Amino acid sequence: MPPVSFAADIKPLFRSVDIECMKDRDVKLDDYAYMSDPANNYEHAQHVQAALSPHDGGPPYMPPGGPYWTPEQLALFAKWRSDGYQP
Repeated sequence: MPPVSFAADIKPLFRSVDIECMKDRDVKLDDYAYMSDPANNYEHAQHVQAALSPHDGGPPYMPPGGPYWTPEQLALFAKWRSDGYQP
């Protein structure tokens, strides 16, 4: 199986409404350089993954009100990270 790609596999998971909403919070969901920035130890991707994941039995923080990502989508995002943040 080829590595997970941001352009082909991850970016399409974000809806335009999610991208626009998060831009107001200076989170650039559609920007590969931002999401894969090693200068901050990949903190942006870590925060996004945490926000997309359920918390203490409650719903994820993102996207507000859902629809929430499926376990398969969350696993794909995690694989993108473990595959080395491929473009």
